[in-house]
Amino acid sequence: MDLISIRRKYNNIRNIIIISFILVVCAILALIVKEINKNKAEENVFLSYSELKKIVAQKEEEIQKQKEEQQKIEEENRKNNLPQLTEEGKNNVAKIYKSDTKRVFLTFDDGPSSTVTPKILDVLKAENIKATFFLLGSRVELNPEIVKREYEEGHYIASHGYSHVYSQIYSSPQSVLDEYNNCVRAIQNAIGVPDYNPHLFRFPGGFKGGKYDKIKSQAHDLLEQNNIAHVDWNALTSDSAGAKTTEQFIAELEKTVPKYNSVVVLMHDAGNKQATAEALPTIISYFRERGYEFKSFYDIIK
Repeated sequence: MDLISIRRKYNNIRNIIIISFILVVCAILALIVKEINKNKAEENVFLSYSELKKIVAQKEEEIQKQKEEQQKIEEENRKNNLPQLTEEGKNNVAKIYKSDTKRVFLTFDDGPSSTVTPKILDVLKAENIKATFFLLGSRVELNPEIVKREYEEGHYIASHGYSHVYSQIYSSPQSVLDEYNNCVRAIQNAIGVPDYNPHLFRFPGGFKGGKYDKIKSQAHDLLEQNNIAHVDWNALTSDSAGAKTTEQFIAELEKTVPKYNSVVVLMHDAGNKQATAEALPTIISYFRERGYEFKSFYDIIK
């Protein structure tokens, strides 16, 4: 083999080695680039996941703040629905029958009942009127869902005692207070508000007169010591006397209503008072036509 052939063969081998080296280097560089890109992609994924976690955490924090704000509002509303008998409120109750402007308080005793009370509530809701219900604890326990509806629809829930058995209620001044408290406990359970206290009582049979007059007077002092006011009425519909027609209701109102600017009307929502529910729309029209504004004891007890 001559020298030229040897050189040519050498150059070929060298070129093959160089090309192979270059190819190997390129392959290695390609792997390096691929790995770098992979790491960058993984880093981007990690960063995206971290950002996502951060966004989720921020959203959760916002939702929690909204919940806390809503709870704060609900708690404030709940407190606003808890009657507080201030000195102003006591003075307002004492002067309930006096007013420079015409106002009327629709009050219902002896409920709730499953037959009459819902009908009365339907009328009040349709007329956008808030009334005051003096409840019997024994009937509250039978119809807690109706009491809850009364409360949630903004009516004033007060105590008329627990039993409505005069001999039991008026056996002593303490019995009167016990009747009040037993009724309030039943109301608290029904509406799910353990600290609700109406600070308002209506003596069964009224405060004045009768054979229990002395006990009532003593009970008045005991109630006052426990920050409990009481109220009667100055207008009747005769539903307690058995009135059955709307005309009878209105005729009875006419005997007393024209005498007063401030009217507290006694009605009943016991199960046998269907006539009261039927007459209520006409009673409401009667007062509206004469310029009376409807009030509940939320407007009185501050």
